[in-house]
Amino acid sequence: MPLSRNFKETVKARAERDPEFRAALLGEAVEAFIAGEADVGKVLIRDYINATVGFENLGQAVKIDPKNLMRMFGPRGNPQLMNLSTVLRELERREGLRFRVEPERLRLVG
Repeated sequence: MPLSRNFKETVKARAERDPEFRAALLGEAVEAFIAGEADVGKVLIRDYINATVGFENLGQAVKIDPKNLMRMFGPRGNPQLMNLSTVLRELERREGLRFRVEPERLRLVG
């Protein structure tokens, strides 16, 4: 069996039984986007969606074609800010979470 399939099954099984894991996975995706690591963010969001709500259900909830969502979070996808925020709001709602961004001062060394 390919490693990627086993990994997906493992993530899905853990997500089904562990709400803290789901919240952490979604939180890591959001942090990656904020840090400018869109490719990492897209992979994590895709893993989260596959392990939880699924693209079909999410597409119905946000009124975006599921195939467009899959492309958006695929390796060559480029989610528009409006679509990304719509998806994140729905995932927050489903998970009972609220993300917030707080500024952090950088310390100059030297």
